[in-house]
Amino acid sequence: MQDRSAKIKNVIRVSAGNFLEMYDFMVFGYYAAAIGKTFFPKSNKLAQLMLSLATFGVGFLTRPLGALILGAYIDRHGRRKGLIITLAMMSVGTLSIAAMPGYEAIGLLAPLLVVLGRLVQGLSAGVELGGVSVYLSEVATPGHKGFYVAWQSASQQCAVIFAALLGVGLSSRFSPQEMSRFGWRIPLIIGCLIIPFLFIIRRSLAETDEFAARVHHPRIGEVMSTIGKNFRIVLLGMMLVTMTTVSFYMITAYTPTYGTKILTWPNKAL
Repeated sequence: MQDRSAKIKNVIRVSAGNFLEMYDFMVFGYYAAAIGKTFFPKSNKLAQLMLSLATFGVGFLTRPLGALILGAYIDRHGRRKGLIITLAMMSVGTLSIAAMPGYEAIGLLAPLLVVLGRLVQGLSAGVELGGVSVYLSEVATPGHKGFYVAWQSASQQCAVIFAALLGVGLSSRFSPQEMSRFGWRIPLIIGCLIIPFLFIIRRSLAETDEFAARVHHPRIGEVMSTIGKNFRIVLLGMMLVTMTTVSFYMITAYTPTYGTKILTWPNKAL
C-alpha cells in the first residue's frame, strides 16, 4: 500500500507539471487576436492576427530540437532533473510574454521578444511530453504502462478545458476593450503564479528505479546515431502523429479565433 501511495503521488506530481506546460502553451492560441493587437503594428488587423498566429506556430519549430537535445539530457542525467529544467524553461517563456510591454511602448522589440519567448516554450514542450511519458512508463506497475502513460494525455486535456473555462469567465467579467488591453494577460499571470507550487512538488519527485539501475547513460552523439540508424521508424512515427497533432491544434487553438473573426460568433474575450 505504501508503494501504491508513492506511485500515485509521483503520477500526480509529474502530471501537474505537464498540465501547466500545456496550459501555458495553449493560452497563446486562445488569445491570438488580443495578443496580435498588443504586439504588432495596428495598420492592418488581418496582418496582426496572422502574425500572432504565426508567432504561436513558431513554438513548434523548436519542439523537435528540444526533444533531441533535452531528451538526450534526460537520458543521461535523469528524468527528475530533466523535468525540472523543462518546467523552468516554460516558466521563463510564459513570464516573458505575460510581462512584455506592447508594440506602442517598445516598438519592434516587442514582437521579437515574444517570438523568442515562444521558441523557449517550444523547446520546453518538445521534451516535456516525451519526458513525462517516459517517467510514467518507468514508474508503472507491471501490466499497467498504458494506464500510467495515459495520464500524460489526460493532464493535457484538462489544461485545455481549464484554459477555455477561464476564458469564458474572463469574457463575462471584462469588456472587449479591457480584454484587449490587459485581460488576455491574466491567464498567463495565473500560470506564472502556479509555477512556484509546481517547482516544489517536482523537486520532490523520486528518480525512477529503472533509470537508477542503468549502467550506461548515452551522450547526445549516441542518441543522434541511434536516430540516424532507425530514421525509417522515426519518420513513420512522425507521419502517424501528424494528423492527430494538426487536428488537435486546429480544434483547440485556431477554431475559437476562426469562429469569432470569420463566423462572427459573439465572444468578448477575442
